[in-house]
Amino acid sequence: MKIPLSRVYIDDVIKQRILAAVDSENYILGKESKAFEEELATYTGTKHCVLSSNWTSAVQLLMLALGVKPGDEILVPSHTAFPSIEPIVHAGAKPVFVDVDETYTVNVDEMAAKVTSRTVGMIPVHLYGHPANMDALLALAQKKNLFLLEDCAQAHGATCNGKRVGSMGRFGAFSFFPSKNLTVFGDGGCLTTNDTAIADKVKMLRNHGRKDKYLHEMVGFNMRFNEIQASVGREQLKHLDDFNARRRQAVAWYRQRLAGAPVQLPVERPGCVPVYHMFVVQVDRRDELAKFLKEKGISTGMHYPVPNHKQPAMTSLYKDLPVLPVTERLVDRILSLPIFPLLKEEEVDYVCQQIKAFFKV
Repeated sequence: MKIPLSRVYIDDVIKQRILAAVDSENYILGKESKAFEEELATYTGTKHCVLSSNWTSAVQLLMLALGVKPGDEILVPSHTAFPSIEPIVHAGAKPVFVDVDETYTVNVDEMAAKVTSRTVGMIPVHLYGHPANMDALLALAQKKNLFLLEDCAQAHGATCNGKRVGSMGRFGAFSFFPSKNLTVFGDGGCLTTNDTAIADKVKMLRNHGRKDKYLHEMVGFNMRFNEIQASVGREQLKHLDDFNARRRQAVAWYRQRLAGAPVQLPVERPGCVPVYHMFVVQVDRRDELAKFLKEKGISTGMHYPVPNHKQPAMTSLYKDLPVLPVTERLVDRILSLPIFPLLKEEEVDYVCQQIKAFFKV
C-alpha cells in the first residue's frame, strides 16, 4: 500500500471552472477574484478579504501598510514555518522568538514576558490547524496596545469558542499552497480584516500602488491574484467544512488505533476545534520510524526539524537568540503522519499497524 502525506482534491467541476476562467480572457483580479474575496470574507466572518500572490506577500504588504519599521519588535513562535517570520525581517523589524505549549501553539505567558517598549505586534500561529490561545492573546494585545495578526496558513475553518480563525485578531492571513486545507492548485494567499483603511491600502500596494490604471498613489508591488486560481479556490471553499470534518474523522481513527502505542498524540485545547492540516505525533527514535514507514510505502514529514531561532539566516543576523526548551525538545520527536480529506479508514489502519510493528506492541 502506498500512502502519501497529503493529496490534493480535484474533480470535473473544478476542471470545468478552470477552463471557464481561461475562456473568459480576463486573467488577473477579475470577477472570480472579487467573488472569492467576498466569499472568504463571509466565511471567516470579516468585512474584508484581500487576495495576494501568497501568504508571505500579503503579510509583507500588511507590514508596510502598518508602518512597521527598523527597531520594532514582533513576537512570534519559533516553532513554525520559516515564512511566518520573513515579512518581519523584510520590514526591518526584529522577530522575538517565543516557546510553544502542549498544543504546539505559542506560550502566552512567555509571550507576555517578552513584551518591551519596542514591541509593536504579535503573530500567533495556528500551527498544524490548531488555534492558538486567542482569549489570552487578545487580552494581552489590548493591554499592551499591540496589533495581532493571526497566522492561519494551516488552519482554514478552525474555530476557537465558536469563532473562525482569521476573524479574532485585528488581521488574519491565509495560504492556499497545494497541501493546505483550502488550495488553489498553486501559490496564493490573503489577508482578512475588519480594518477598512488597511484593507484598501493593501489592495493598492498589491497592484503597483494604484486605485485606477494610470494613477499611482504609492510605490507598490506586483503581488496580485489570478482568475484561474480564484475559480479553483471558490470551488474548494464549497467543500472546506466537509473536508475538515473528514480530517477530524481520520484523526479519530488514528487516536483509536494508536491507543497503547508509545506515541504522544496531539492535545486539543478546550473550546477549540482544530482542522488538522497536519497530524503530528511525538515519538522516540523518530528518524528510525520514518525510515521504517517509508520502506512500507508510507510517506511522513517533519514539520519542522530546525526551529527558526536556530536557522542559519537568523543566527547570522542576531546574536541574542533565546533558549526555547520545549521547542528544542519536540523538534527531535515530531513526525507528521498522512492526513487528507479522502484518507481511507483502511489506510489509517495500515499506518497504525506498521507503527505498532515498529515498536513491537
